Amino acid sequence: MAFMRYRALPQGEPTVEEFRAWLAQFDSDRDGRISREELQQALRSLNVWFAWWKARDGLRAADANGDGGVAGDDEVARLFAFAQRHLNVKINQLGYY
Repeated sequence: MAFMRYRALPQGEPTVEEFRAWLAQFDSDRDGRISREELQQALRSLNVWFAWWKARDGLRAADANGDGGVAGDDEVARLFAFAQRHLNVKINQLGYY
């Protein structure tokens, strides 16, 4: 198992673009979508308790087409909304909606 260093989520209220760039670093297979395992790794990097459970819930909330991953603007927007409501991540929405 290789240890990887990830960039931290910007402090304060990151923009949607910063959040998207931060999340993209966890796309380990570079397929352009975030799987449950990749989302779990992202949550672990934030020291979120019960990361596996919250990753499962986040994927359920965001995965509109049921393919098991988060890809595309609509699904990423759903993941942003989940992060704001359930993970207390404040995201500055300027220039996105």
